[in-house]
Amino acid sequence: MSMLKEFKDFAMRGNVVDMAVGVIIGGAFGKIVSSFIEDVITPLLLEPALKAANLEKIEELTIFGSVKYGMFLSATINFIIVAFVIFLFIKALNSAKKKEEAAPAAPPAPSNEEVLLTEIRDLLKK
Repeated sequence: MSMLKEFKDFAMRGNVVDMAVGVIIGGAFGKIVSSFIEDVITPLLLEPALKAANLEKIEELTIFGSVKYGMFLSATINFIIVAFVIFLFIKALNSAKKKEEAAPAAPPAPSNEEVLLTEIRDLLKK
């Protein structure tokens, strides 16, 4: 029974749950990026090159008849876009953290003893 309890503690730990959410969102984001490549980038930017090669999809690009370098190009474009978006996201998070840290904390109020000592000093000066 203790092994089951240990597993439950491990599975419910915050990092594991956060990682699971990240994997699920990452999978969905991967589909969005793939659609962006196939439905936006390829028709707009790669259409002339594909038409010159008599192809409809970048994945159909081959060399020596069987080496599908088009698949590699598609995966590379997907990776670059995902990496760039993650870079922008991390950069935004870091700048938000810097703004939080940069806000100066208000100086602590003097204690009662310091206030009394200041009053005594001022009275002695007079």
